Amino acid sequence: MKIYNTLTKRKEEFVPLQEGKVKMYVCGPTVYNLIHIGNARPMIVFDTARRYMEHKGYEVNFVSNFTDVDDKIIKKAMEEGVDASVISERYIAECKKDMQVMNVKPATTHPKATEEIDGMLDMINTLIEKGYAYTAEDGTVYYRTRSFKGYGKLSHKNLDDLQGGNRSLLVTGEDQKEDPLDFVLWKPKKEGEPYWESPWCKGRPGWHIECSVMSKKYLGDEIDIHAGGEDLIFPHHENEIAQSEAANGKVFAKYWMHNGFLTIDSQKMSKSLNNFFTVREIAEKYDLQVLRFFMLSAHYRSPLNFSEDLMEASKNGLDRILTAIERLGELEAKKGENAQTGEGTMKNEEAQAIKALQELTAKFEAAMEDDFNTADAVAALFEMVKLANISAKEESSALFVHTLKEEICRLCDVMG
Repeated sequence: MKIYNTLTKRKEEFVPLQEGKVKMYVCGPTVYNLIHIGNARPMIVFDTARRYMEHKGYEVNFVSNFTDVDDKIIKKAMEEGVDASVISERYIAECKKDMQVMNVKPATTHPKATEEIDGMLDMINTLIEKGYAYTAEDGTVYYRTRSFKGYGKLSHKNLDDLQGGNRSLLVTGEDQKEDPLDFVLWKPKKEGEPYWESPWCKGRPGWHIECSVMSKKYLGDEIDIHAGGEDLIFPHHENEIAQSEAANGKVFAKYWMHNGFLTIDSQKMSKSLNNFFTVREIAEKYDLQVLRFFMLSAHYRSPLNFSEDLMEASKNGLDRILTAIERLGELEAKKGENAQTGEGTMKNEEAQAIKALQELTAKFEAAMEDDFNTADAVAALFEMVKLANISAKEESSALFVHTLKEEICRLCDVMG
């Protein structure tokens, strides 16, 4: 199995740290509203990668967090006059509902940032002790970006270029930083915000440290795959590497996977353009299996354009598969008990058709082995449907009909 690794910018043979096991961390949503279709893409594509690995016999420890302390959550809580936890718990519950309808399997663990504060305090302390972090006068703790020699290895950015050209990437509060490139690990609370006690000040963690700590707690110091949207490469994932490798003294993740951007009618999704769709809004018009099918009809690393026309095409494509399975089910029912147990014998031409089916299964697997190319895997499924539509008839043997149906269903299940 080959995976494109953002770190090395090439496809690499997947070799897990421990034979037969995969440790995978996927950055989850910040829960201040209903999830939108941009959030849905990583959920669907990395769920499919997980399903394929499980199909290949791997035991996958899949961790995906909820960021439940954040400026946007606090802002919404203040608007509603409630505690921030009321907002985050509400939208975690709503997110889980949407995931279920999209047939995204629950993670092995769904940690919440607010429940892992002790681990964050420990890691920040370690970074201070090792000289990778320092405390400002107001109690803010900063990471010394230049102290980590490998900084920029994931985003392939040069520190001096960041210093010179990209002032917009630098965080405010430069006056108390040793270096404008340093980023926040812990920040003091503002009036009315949730906070935790710490050795430095009453405050809350920076965003980046949360994922480093949750990954370490539930998967260990070293993991196989870290994944998320390509918008997280810099600075979020770059900063995670700096924190985790400095604190733990080990390579953080072997493979970094990132899905491409989603555009709406060839434009960036934004509330100002009024092209911002939540998953819930899509569900009013389409079965969310159609959304899933749409997301998997392109390679996960490609940019994907969402439009009414493409959703209609996905709906028709999915219908074609489901209709074929339904027809096979009806033929199977007519055959009686023999069909259910898969007993009996096949005719010569049926055996030939099954050989063609096996070749298409191999084609499906080859596509998935090549950096989870779901677009080509879906194409192989369509070929199977065509084969079934042509070759399965009233007079077909029970075993033949059963074999066709089971194989198509099995591979559809791998795609979720």
